Amino acid sequence: MSAEPTGPAPAADGATRMPPIVTPDAVAFWAAADREEFIGQQCGDCGRFTFPPRPMCPHCHSLKREDVRLSGRGTVVSYTIPRHPHPFGFKTTPIVAVIELEEGTRLVSNVVGIAPEAVKMDMAVEVTFEPTMKDHKVPVFRPRSAP
Repeated sequence: MSAEPTGPAPAADGATRMPPIVTPDAVAFWAAADREEFIGQQCGDCGRFTFPPRPMCPHCHSLKREDVRLSGRGTVVSYTIPRHPHPFGFKTTPIVAVIELEEGTRLVSNVVGIAPEAVKMDMAVEVTFEPTMKDHKVPVFRPRSAP
């Protein structure tokens, strides 16, 4: 008896992260991530940044949206290390963090390239990208080197 697959097959390079769920409002964000570009949505009227991408500005209710390149720099606001059960799609236990970007918006991502015990609140980080199954990429953050 053969086992049924439980999820998408890993990418040829061995990526085990699940691919992103792409909503209609986030198509541009995920397409840019696949090109290793980090973009965000800025309101065309009030100029505030929002994440995740959405059809209307939550601040002024404008329908004018602009996709703009983001700095990719931010700080760790909060983090956790899920240990049990082991998170599906990760070779090692991930560091899940809330990152506040220089542009003022926050997103949940992973911190990579650092031991879990070395992560600190207010740690400066910068964006990088990691592969997922189905040949996509997701933005993650690594410690930022001193300027």
